[in-house]
Amino acid sequence: MDQKRRRKMPANPFDGVRTFSATMARDREMLGDKITDWIKENPHKEIVDAVVTQSSDEAFHCLAITLFFRHAAAS
Repeated sequence: MDQKRRRKMPANPFDGVRTFSATMARDREMLGDKITDWIKENPHKEIVDAVVTQSSDEAFHCLAITLFFRHAAAS
């Protein structure tokens, strides 16, 4: 893998991954709301990193947002 493209591991290790993706224009527009709702519904999960990926072909454009999280320590 090209050195420029290599990602460093987050400072805080993660123990879970959640990917949100959409190909249709309306679904892509709503992706942020979908992610915000998931975060609100999972307050015990601390987001430690995120990766945004876009791909396309002649017919579709896919947007994927991957969240890396860890379970927050109980206080």
